[in-house]
Amino acid sequence: MAFIVQPNAAFMNIRPQRKLKEFRNFSVEFNEMELHQRYRFRRDSIDYIISLVRDDVERDTKRNHALTVEMQVLVTLRFLASGSFLQVVGDTVGLDKSTVSRTVDRVCDALVRKRHQFIKWPSVQEKDKIKKGFFEIGGFPNVIGCIDGTHVRIQAPTQDEPAYVNRKGWHSINVQAVCDDKGNITNLCASWPGSTHDSHIFRTSNLRQHLEANHTRISDGFVLGDSGYACRPYLLTPYLHPQGNPQQRYNDRLCRTRVTIERTFGRLKRRFHVLHSEIRMNPGKVCKIILTCAILHNIAIFRSEVLDVDDAHVRQDQPPIDHYRGRNDGKAIRDHIASTFFAN
Repeated sequence: MAFIVQPNAAFMNIRPQRKLKEFRNFSVEFNEMELHQRYRFRRDSIDYIISLVRDDVERDTKRNHALTVEMQVLVTLRFLASGSFLQVVGDTVGLDKSTVSRTVDRVCDALVRKRHQFIKWPSVQEKDKIKKGFFEIGGFPNVIGCIDGTHVRIQAPTQDEPAYVNRKGWHSINVQAVCDDKGNITNLCASWPGSTHDSHIFRTSNLRQHLEANHTRISDGFVLGDSGYACRPYLLTPYLHPQGNPQQRYNDRLCRTRVTIERTFGRLKRRFHVLHSEIRMNPGKVCKIILTCAILHNIAIFRSEVLDVDDAHVRQDQPPIDHYRGRNDGKAIRDHIASTFFAN
């Protein structure tokens, strides 16, 4: 004879008591070097970031265990710097995975609201300094920025999955950025799936519209791109088949200058390892994470947060830019630059 055990109604109505974890604020235990290794910022820079987001993330609650603004910023920086899973970050600092997720989301939202303060196209005065800086790096005149794309790996999304498979066969967000001579990101587009070509991202971007409307002469400056972009009066690319020494020297100097954006991507991903690993979030949240990392990258440069030793380069004086009177198309201007500045 089978016996059926009936559940006790008294026990069914008892909810398991939630065990609150204790947040471990490791920052108070670390010296400046250890703090920078784990959070990518010194203590004074962390305080600066806290001041930026305080009004947006401070919790108006009477709960005893509510996270302070400092705690929320530290959790977010640790997640971005380590590239660990939310669960691992939570176990490390003594928080639930869901709490870490909400905290990262809240702090990223607050920083993204400040994006125009830290990611902005240079002014006329700033362009003059950038031109000088780029010429000192690679000897290419009149450069106001270098452009390229990089891929950030993501988990396969549930919607429109094939669009996120890039040419290498894995899922990603294709990120387009422009940097200045110091590695500051001056323009960022982080909203396209991995299968999108770099040239399409630029062609449909606000940056192209701005350059089309505001570039009237060569002294306005050039953006340098690789051969994946179309050559334009404001966007110069290499010769695919250089003919003669001037065109070859043009290519060499362009490559030496344009490597700045590749180094910028390298430093961005070394600073924030979350961009190296597969981000296990939906594409919308991944795009927000990327933008947040770019903002923090610029803050790190502004705050003189050293990541590695900069490559040495020869300082040179940029030659004067003459008034060009030829055809206003990219290839004609490219020929003019090659024959004028790289003939010898």
